[in-house]
Amino acid sequence: MTERMTDQLSLIRECMRGNPRAQKQLYDAHAEIMLGVCYRYTKSLSDAEDVLQDAFVRVFTHLHQYREDGELGAWIRRIVVNTALNFLKRPSKNHERLEFNDDELPHPTAWQDPQVDLEAKELAGLIRLLPSGYQTVFNLFAIEGYAHAEIARLLGIREVTSRSQYMRARTALAGLVERHHSPQPKADCHGK
Repeated sequence: MTERMTDQLSLIRECMRGNPRAQKQLYDAHAEIMLGVCYRYTKSLSDAEDVLQDAFVRVFTHLHQYREDGELGAWIRRIVVNTALNFLKRPSKNHERLEFNDDELPHPTAWQDPQVDLEAKELAGLIRLLPSGYQTVFNLFAIEGYAHAEIARLLGIREVTSRSQYMRARTALAGLVERHHSPQPKADCHGK
């Protein structure tokens, strides 16, 4: 066992004992990355921070269930994603509720990879502009690597709905990318 693994296991044990310093250390080690995960599923930084807080409460509550054979960060990420999905399913006036168009597409929509150079932050911002259902399925499939069957189970939708939402998300995202990178008309000297 490596020294890092031994240190991580002792940190986990201290967290399970309720040691606040250990809990802060674990939180600090993972919070920044996990906030990014939360932000991909929400429409505001405030909502992402709320999801992160809820997720870490769950992490500390269920830390005893962590199996030491897997990567701790991956285990935490799964909790964060599930917490974000639960947040989206909750009815609230303060955030956009997760909605899906259950209509199947008559034909798969072609994805045309736009040949543009996008920064990761720009792309993430464009993904956040998608309707919540598209955004969620796109993130789960394209970013997190979930299969459509698993997405359907997680979200309580049909597998074909997951596939359809993903294809629609890709099409909408391609349009956003195209608009984002199309040259803006220049105003003449009279501001027209």
